[in-house]
Amino acid sequence: MKIALQSSPFNRVDLFEAAGFEVVEGVCRSEDDMIELLKDADGAQVGTMPLTSRKVLEACPKLKVVSRMGVGVDSIDLDVATELGVLACNVPGVNTAEVADHAAAMLLALTRRMYDTVRTTREGAWRDDRKLTVEYMRTVRRISGHTVGVIGFGNIGRAFAMRMRGFGPARIIAHDPYVPQTTADLYGVQLVSLEELLKESDYISIHTSLTEETRYIINEDTLKLMKPTALLVNTSRGPVVNGSALASALQAGTIEAAALDVTEAEPVDSQDPLLSLPNAIVTPHLAGFSPTFLEECPIRQAENIVRVLTGEAPWGLANPEVIKTIAVMRATNAGRWEGVPDFSTELAV
Repeated sequence: MKIALQSSPFNRVDLFEAAGFEVVEGVCRSEDDMIELLKDADGAQVGTMPLTSRKVLEACPKLKVVSRMGVGVDSIDLDVATELGVLACNVPGVNTAEVADHAAAMLLALTRRMYDTVRTTREGAWRDDRKLTVEYMRTVRRISGHTVGVIGFGNIGRAFAMRMRGFGPARIIAHDPYVPQTTADLYGVQLVSLEELLKESDYISIHTSLTEETRYIINEDTLKLMKPTALLVNTSRGPVVNGSALASALQAGTIEAAALDVTEAEPVDSQDPLLSLPNAIVTPHLAGFSPTFLEECPIRQAENIVRVLTGEAPWGLANPEVIKTIAVMRATNAGRWEGVPDFSTELAV
């Protein structure tokens, strides 16, 4: 069997070769490049770009499994993958700690004005501009006694809430229509509507996945619901926030400041207004990374493919309904699954 890998310094080619698979690697800058690389592959590692779209998936008749690094799978057309009998795998939990840490760090950078104060101190303001130092003294804030809002209460949202609890907030509230209050109770968190969260929170951190439901969940209208002193952090996916609406809100003082690790288009354009605003911090989609992540994640990403093609369950499956599709295929015309051991009994659908 053949495995196709988008070129990356973190690819674990050795794991595929040890399992007896042929491996091909290539640089993909377009969907056509993806098709050329994956057209006769049985499994593939894919990234955020180019998209693993209907066009790509339909052009790969032997493809059985694609595996993404990390937890996000928004670059894969899950409906099409399910329709065609292709597993879309991820590595859940592998960088929960990193993203939660980064979100907490970004919030602290805003509350303590770290970006401003480090820069101006280097420029000599501590010595030469006493008024500016006094302004910092008057405007730095604490988390204790304030309300922290969490949008999306999955693994990362919960890990962020646990970190926040150590700072002594007055309360932590969250919005997630797919999580019951009994689960939130375990973390001392009150589930509320999105509108209530936006109105009541002093600090808001976004940890939701990107879906049609969450795309632009932060927009011109929802920004107006926030307090003028609100601080917003996004380490989830860029299109969850309407970037132009956020830039306008920051310029107008609708909210006080924002910190983003993700943007609508990545890499962000150097002329993007968010990069020039003094009350916005942008980091280059680093939240999920660490040496530990870079060691562990490529192993599990590769193991997803190896396990599926050798009759074992993957570590993470983003489209579990595909198991039913494959079962029907095996019972009628196995197609792409001809000769592959059945792993479906190891999965709960």
